[in-house]
Amino acid sequence: MAVISVVIPAFNEQERLPATLEAVLGHLARGGWSGFEILVVDDGSTDGTRAIAEAFSKRHSEVHVLVNPGNRGKGFSVRHGMLRAEGDWVLFTDADLSAPITELEKLFEAAREHQADVIIGSRALDRSLIGVHQSLFREQAGRVFNLMVRLLVGLPFWDTQCGFKLFSARAAREVFRRVRLEGFGFDVEALFIARKLGFRVVEVPVRWDHVEGTKVKLWRDSVEMFLDLLRVRFNQLRGLYR
Repeated sequence: MAVISVVIPAFNEQERLPATLEAVLGHLARGGWSGFEILVVDDGSTDGTRAIAEAFSKRHSEVHVLVNPGNRGKGFSVRHGMLRAEGDWVLFTDADLSAPITELEKLFEAAREHQADVIIGSRALDRSLIGVHQSLFREQAGRVFNLMVRLLVGLPFWDTQCGFKLFSARAAREVFRRVRLEGFGFDVEALFIARKLGFRVVEVPVRWDHVEGTKVKLWRDSVEMFLDLLRVRFNQLRGLYR
């Protein structure tokens, strides 16, 4: 088996982080991996997130804490972790584990079956796997955003925003050293870059449950994410993804 790195971006996650780390540690220890590491990226939290992560790192040598220079955004946090990861494969997952860590093997199997370098978890391919739904308004907003992704950026995927994505070490390095967006639009940019560089990207349905406490502010972040689609196109025209 390969060595797996799991990147967990965290901003003010003191309530959820202990259970998340226990779940990830337990699953990876039972998973038959040759080795594993967990990188918690603290994005300038103002609560006890960093202290909790550091306490885990003292008890578990597999847990490492990375600290951003202030609150920079989810995109910056994921890039920070992906570029510091040392595994053969690198998963980034949301701190709320809305997609359970047990779905990791499903992504890894898809990587082997399809000889893919990037495997993205999807809520849209099989909605029967969603246990707890978001509000109807948020789900409809997600569908509209996906349509904009297809029209403006040309990505063929049904769900670019699910926070559960697996990259080979080479893809993680080559893609994220080119990623420039620091907010929630970074997923689209990363997938756009991956396809531009010739990496095979596969979308896989995963189990998913909405967890209260999302950091996404629907109106403000929706506007910013739409602008990020235009920024991806502009960055491409400037040759920034070569």
